[in-house]
Amino acid sequence: METDLSSLTLAPWEIILRLFCAMLIGAVIGTEREYTHRPAGMRTHMLVALGSCAVMVASQLIFCQYRAVGASPDPTRISAQVITGVGFLGAGTILREGATVKGLTTAASLWAVACLGIAAGAGQYLLAGAGMVCMLIILVFFEWLQKKLILSRQLVYRLRVECCEIAHSLNLLYTLAGELEVSFSAVQVEPATDSPSVITLKADFSGRHGEKRLQTMLSRLTDDGCISSVSTEEHS
Repeated sequence: METDLSSLTLAPWEIILRLFCAMLIGAVIGTEREYTHRPAGMRTHMLVALGSCAVMVASQLIFCQYRAVGASPDPTRISAQVITGVGFLGAGTILREGATVKGLTTAASLWAVACLGIAAGAGQYLLAGAGMVCMLIILVFFEWLQKKLILSRQLVYRLRVECCEIAHSLNLLYTLAGELEVSFSAVQVEPATDSPSVITLKADFSGRHGEKRLQTMLSRLTDDGCISSVSTEEHS
């Protein structure tokens, strides 16, 4: 039994519909990312989804074009490279700030949007639409749930470090922050000549074993000969 290949051809309205479907997916997901002040926003996600969709549509058109003359190209070969290629774009949204890494969720959303763009380009509207809804649930609801769970384990302290050498003490602080997975903010330095210099900062020990990591940091700081005293105050 021979397969009717006439149904594989794409009408102009179908191509436009698929492109607009992909743009809509990118706009919805990108708006959520831009609302939360992430590096890649609405237009970036729209472009990724649109480009992925265009590649998939082009693959199908090339397949139809060459199938008519007896060739049998693989319509998924070109679009498969999108999944790999978009990783380079996602890597540009990942930033390292001290001991923390930011942008992983946005990089993942770009990759997922590219996949949904391919689905839209293949005419799988149910898959593309359901995937968009699932992405919104992950980015919005589960972010709220994650914050609720982390809030109960939040452990933030204000540290006051008196030292004789600021550069050495700051280097030690940030070295410990990297080892113990602690993030610093609101760092202030008060240099002095006839008395110990003072470094004040806010340290976030939230997460697993927060109290243990705090005690480890205090022990390492007080053992240093350049630091004369360390005091802590829980940040409300």
